[in-house]
Amino acid sequence: MDRTKQLAEETVGRLLFMFSMPAIIGMMVNAIYNIVDRIFVGRGVGTLALSGIAISFPINMLLMAFGMLIGVGATALISIKLGQNKKDEAENIIGNAVTLLLLISVFMCVFFGLFTEKLLILFGASPEVLPYAKEFVYVIILGIPAMSIGFGMNNFIRAEGNPKTAMMSMLIAAGLNIILNPLFIFVFHLGVAGSALATVCSQTVVAVWVLAYFLGKRSHLKLRRCYLRIRGDIVKQIIAIGLSPFATQFVAGFIIVLINNRLALYGGDMAIAAFGVINAVSMVILMPIFGLAQGVQPIIGYNFGARNMKRVKEALKYVIISATAVCCTGFLLVELFPGYLIELFSEGNVEFTATGIQGLRIFLAMLPIVGMQIMASQYFQATGRAKQAIFLSMSRQVVFLIPALYVLPSFFKLAGVWAAGPASDLASLIVSMMFLFWDLRRI
Repeated sequence: MDRTKQLAEETVGRLLFMFSMPAIIGMMVNAIYNIVDRIFVGRGVGTLALSGIAISFPINMLLMAFGMLIGVGATALISIKLGQNKKDEAENIIGNAVTLLLLISVFMCVFFGLFTEKLLILFGASPEVLPYAKEFVYVIILGIPAMSIGFGMNNFIRAEGNPKTAMMSMLIAAGLNIILNPLFIFVFHLGVAGSALATVCSQTVVAVWVLAYFLGKRSHLKLRRCYLRIRGDIVKQIIAIGLSPFATQFVAGFIIVLINNRLALYGGDMAIAAFGVINAVSMVILMPIFGLAQGVQPIIGYNFGARNMKRVKEALKYVIISATAVCCTGFLLVELFPGYLIELFSEGNVEFTATGIQGLRIFLAMLPIVGMQIMASQYFQATGRAKQAIFLSMSRQVVFLIPALYVLPSFFKLAGVWAAGPASDLASLIVSMMFLFWDLRRI
């Protein structure tokens, strides 16, 4: 069966499995490599180096935010155009998206090259942690163009109905990173820079892989030179739809800066290092959720474009149930075995272990409901309703979380910083379900 025809005719449950599983596998491997990366850094360089990576993490999130702005925005449009049987318009979107990715990556290279140290200090780096953070970021800057192309364009492969190839891109990146990290850290003794260099090398290989796919014979859609010229109407549509995941990721980076500064005030460098580990652990749990979101996006987008609302609702039901099951499983692991998870990242540091266990248990206390909230936002994004998607994303990370970060620590100190996360998760779920139920009744 033709890949795009599957989106209209294959059973929804089987289709969700086919599209999501490759994304889940690829993203899980990617999350595991982040875990392994931090284990290598923590054990091979030290706990302060973990703090350095945690401090610099908002910069990585900003890079991903711009990749999502173009990559996810263009992907939703591509899926809709394929549902409308408009292949030429889909290829025009790809060409414009590639040009945008390159322009933005050049800007980010210049910006971070000029302001890295000032940003890291603003992010909460102490004098002891700053050298590690700078060493890491200066190497990452070299790989920004490759990271933008690889991350952004990999979404297009999934949009045309080829999730297995998209999965391979992520497996290549993660596999190379896992191999190169210990080589650069333990064999060549490059420290934190070695970890960053492993990331840059692996992302460069992925960028070449993705470009070869769209320039070769395997792809249904092609990257054509005639479509690289920027068209204002396409750019506006890409940005309008991609603004929701961009804003989510951008604000998430800003929130991490706030959290790191609050942690520095109430817990110091050890708390920041622990938060970096908690982020890595939570990503392993949430990556299947993001994989499900990526897998359901072309299903909902295509059928929404084809006006088949029954399949849209069915896909949403399947993905919410699946996401909740994954979150509940992750929640049990975190609550039952927090000590084992934290001790992977450091040898014999009692303060780090105690801080990490407390943070892990409290910060992820509302994990079972997070999947539902993410899928509600994904539904509006996949159907092209950017305003609703942005609002739901912002409700979790801005409207509720920021006040909680300043109110709760006043009463509970460090525990209050950790508790801000679950408090915002619960409030945003209530709002998201109200929006979703109203819209489903309407259509």
